Amino acid sequence: MRATCCAADDKKAKPGVISVVIPVLNGEDLLDEVLTAVTGQQIDEPFEVLVIDSGSSDRSLEIVERHQQTFAALRLMSIDKSEFGHGRTRNLAVQNTSGDLIAFLTQDATPASEHWLAAYREAFSMAPQVGAAFGPHLPRPGVSPLMARLLHDHFAKMSDGQDGPVLQLPGDNTYLSNSNSCIARAAWQQTPFRDVAYAEDQAFGKDIMARGWSKVYAPGSAAWHSHDYGMVESFKRYFDEYRGLSESVGERTEASAGKAMQVIAESVAADDEFIRQLGQPGWRRAAWRARSAIYHTGRVGFGGLGARAGRLPARVQQALSFEQRTGGHALHIPPIGDSPYEDVAEVEREGIVPLARTAAPGERLHVAWVVPPFGVGGGGHTTIFRMVKALEAAGHRCSIWVYDPQGIDVGGEGTMRKRIADHYMDLEAPVHAGFRHWIGADVAVATGWDTVYRVLRLAGCGSRAYFVQDHEAEFDATSTRSLFAARSYSFGLHCICASPWLADMMKQRYGAGATPFLLGVDGEEYAPMDIPRRDDTVVFYARSFTERRAVELGLLALAEVKRRKPNTRIVLYGTHALIAAPFEYEHLGVVSHARLRRLYNEATVGLSLSLTNYSLIPAEMMACGLPVVELAGRACEGAFGANGEVITLASDQSTDIADRIVGLLDDRERRAELAAAGVGYAHAHPWSKSAAMVVEAIEQVHAEADRSSEWQAGALI
Repeated sequence: MRATCCAADDKKAKPGVISVVIPVLNGEDLLDEVLTAVTGQQIDEPFEVLVIDSGSSDRSLEIVERHQQTFAALRLMSIDKSEFGHGRTRNLAVQNTSGDLIAFLTQDATPASEHWLAAYREAFSMAPQVGAAFGPHLPRPGVSPLMARLLHDHFAKMSDGQDGPVLQLPGDNTYLSNSNSCIARAAWQQTPFRDVAYAEDQAFGKDIMARGWSKVYAPGSAAWHSHDYGMVESFKRYFDEYRGLSESVGERTEASAGKAMQVIAESVAADDEFIRQLGQPGWRRAAWRARSAIYHTGRVGFGGLGARAGRLPARVQQALSFEQRTGGHALHIPPIGDSPYEDVAEVEREGIVPLARTAAPGERLHVAWVVPPFGVGGGGHTTIFRMVKALEAAGHRCSIWVYDPQGIDVGGEGTMRKRIADHYMDLEAPVHAGFRHWIGADVAVATGWDTVYRVLRLAGCGSRAYFVQDHEAEFDATSTRSLFAARSYSFGLHCICASPWLADMMKQRYGAGATPFLLGVDGEEYAPMDIPRRDDTVVFYARSFTERRAVELGLLALAEVKRRKPNTRIVLYGTHALIAAPFEYEHLGVVSHARLRRLYNEATVGLSLSLTNYSLIPAEMMACGLPVVELAGRACEGAFGANGEVITLASDQSTDIADRIVGLLDDRERRAELAAAGVGYAHAHPWSKSAAMVVEAIEQVHAEADRSSEWQAGALI
């Protein structure tokens, strides 16, 4: 994407700074009013404003330049009109701002108060993991009462009868409008705006809440924003709007004629009551009732057609669409960014790059780790970086290559390296964002299914390996992603697997070579403490946005425990989002290692459920002397032995899980036996032992490549 901006340096999030983004195209009618309201905000912290213009031919640029003379933190960025996309342009804007919060307006949405921005800052203080907030749209003076009533009723539903801001948790309404919204940079880094034709804001609301973020309706952040189109124009816009909602977030309208008539009748009645409250005389109300009936019939009809636009011929779609009202011609869409799966296509099209001769076995190796983007404290990345450190301690040289085709991490290489040092561990390995400096490696290690396809196309590799921490083909429902994930195990890469269960699956299901290792325990972080242990406390790792952690199953089991033993204290942690449960519980959110160690030492029973590979959690609980209940029949037997040796295993029925928990709550002697066995297991499985197995496996992978005909053939390339 070609763009020009008055400041081209890389932007990094600055806590306490808020950014305001306003996309503009020929917005001279209201832009001066909007910028006056924005730059006049009263807030006790710095804020910046970015106008991103996509080819205005009116006085818009002149208006922006005039406001720059009085507000130094206002910047103008220009892109070609052909490059505009609702999602991608806002992603570009975020990349070129520095705030930890980014507020969005459109060129015709005017903040209704000088405290609009301060109200957004307040909204994000309501809970630890608020990913977005939005304010109401107020009808401008003179707007049709039909539009005014729709806006009033739409946002009245958001208030939930409250006067102040309303916290919306995962599972609640996902509505979001970028005509007046604010997002957290941390949420955007996990889930950028989709590059879609319509409803990028609605998709963003849905995406972040699916990952455990909450949302806030902030009535104090209202903006004047309404449109009063003619009937035909309105109907065509509804067609486009509902087509966009269907394509972007899968939203559908009720298909039955009876339901449609009910919606129309209720809307007309609501309009009539609204107009009556405005004090309109009877004859004018009658005229508005007739107009209302036509308007809502068209709204429902055209909206229903838009939601089912894919069933209509192309010419009909264009005739009904506001943006293609000329009709009769195909809709030509310019290329929109690169596919995040281009490496998959390249492997299918070009094949695997042959191996090349590099260091001989026994020599110091350069091991290149290709990793997905990472935030703070991720368990999978922690394990990867432990192995990097172990290889460095064994005399090998490592490098880290962040594979980020979607541009999620905009911090730059220095920021990534600092994040590793501050939140993981000190490493000698350099960190690279992308592969522009790639010069080859003795061993290239893929660490997730999507990184495999990139590793297969890297030239100058003496050997390749696949560091497998879970069966990622199960992470998504049947889909393109699950297909690509399953295929990644079948390219002949030797799999270094974080459990015997995983290694057996790689061998038996995919025919891959595999070496297992067991996840270690950090004995400095997790160990017994000299504090009283309670007899009534169950602690559950309830990371609700990770579906393979079976949180819903665990909640059913805990509800049964509470039914049998009402005085049981239940503590949930693992996500900032509040979890709907039919029982009272204590919510700790995301907890530090020190707090977890204390929690594990005071609790009675630990519950951690894994539907795929086992996690670090059970062993860390056991290291603190906490008896653990997990699921049988998957990875736990291979890691911890048979049921009852050091861990209690249950079937995937909630009543059986509850039986195991209640049994432990009632049997102090059995808990003591498991506590001793768990501490012994932790002592026998330090990370140093796990890391030594991985180092040996990587050295062996390279040695095997030395003897393979493939490497010899590759040396001739």
